[in-house]
Amino acid sequence: MAYIHQQPDWPKLTWNEIELAPLLIAVRHRQGHLLGRMKGLGFRFRSEAALESLAAEVIHSSAIEGTQFDASAVRSSLARRLGVQGADSTAADRDVEGAVDLLLDATQNHAAPLTVERLLGWQASLFPGGRSGRHRVLIGQWRTPDMDPMQVVSGPLDRVPIRRKNIHFEAPAADRVPGEVDRFLAWFEQRDSTDPVLRAGIAHFWFVTIHPFQDGNGRVSRAIADLALARADGSPQRFYSMSAQIEAEKKDYYAALDRSQKASTDITRWLAWFLGCLDRALQRAEVISAGILRKAATWDWIHHTQAVSLNERQRRVLSILLDAGDADLSTSRYAKLARCSLDTALRDIKALIDAGILRPGDAGGRSTAYRLRTPPPT
Repeated sequence: MAYIHQQPDWPKLTWNEIELAPLLIAVRHRQGHLLGRMKGLGFRFRSEAALESLAAEVIHSSAIEGTQFDASAVRSSLARRLGVQGADSTAADRDVEGAVDLLLDATQNHAAPLTVERLLGWQASLFPGGRSGRHRVLIGQWRTPDMDPMQVVSGPLDRVPIRRKNIHFEAPAADRVPGEVDRFLAWFEQRDSTDPVLRAGIAHFWFVTIHPFQDGNGRVSRAIADLALARADGSPQRFYSMSAQIEAEKKDYYAALDRSQKASTDITRWLAWFLGCLDRALQRAEVISAGILRKAATWDWIHHTQAVSLNERQRRVLSILLDAGDADLSTSRYAKLARCSLDTALRDIKALIDAGILRPGDAGGRSTAYRLRTPPPT
């Protein structure tokens, strides 16, 4: 079987622009709509949305490869780096910090040229101890000839039994890697008429085909796509997660890669899948952004319409309720969330009811449940 990198016209990748045009237009429209909505948010809520999207990217890009990170540790690490107030103080291990380093460099420094040094540094950051599970990993270097043939399989190196390996394709021989990477980087930094969103899909496919590292290729490929998408957005802030959607469609993701690896250098089918996945990622982000917009509108109503000065306990509990959507609140739950006595909880709740922020349910006494009032339409 001839793989794509064995074709005589590799790496001159081609695609059908007419076939992809409707998909690209739809993605660009949805992308512009989402970014427009985010610009309408205040700094606090825009930062919150970006933090959640970045956290999702770190968590899910690693999960695709079988590595599970503690979500609170990822958010805590990102919040510290981004200067988001009220961040969770959960400690993050070196693996989490390394994955966060990679993504922040790709997105916050998206305008900087992509170089060999950056790529090697990204891969090394994923394995701060030089290991992936029980398996030692060559870090900060291209893979070596003794690793040939480099068969690309799903999951981490040390958790895929040989007899159950699902081989997606075989990468170019190790002695070809330096030249292949140089050609890729020359193309990536070249300014031409290729739409930046298409460039993200092409870059993802091209780099994962080269597979220049012993391990970490998938995560670095997705970081390259994130860098290209940040350039397409013209912003370091991320409001959607491609990796979260890829993980939700992981079977189709690998199938799309498989098909295009075993065909000609026409990658129209891969790009069609990539654009469709990105469109679904943007749809998911729109749902999340709608919740953030509701939260922002509620805080605006509380601060500017209701004549009340909230204490720190009340702000904390209201924030948790808004994050939860429409959860019931009992006196005992308030006391637990605010870390106060039941008497203090009752006083705080009464003040919120008097201000018109909370409303009591029909049941009385200790079983009374309270809910946030819905702000009137503006």
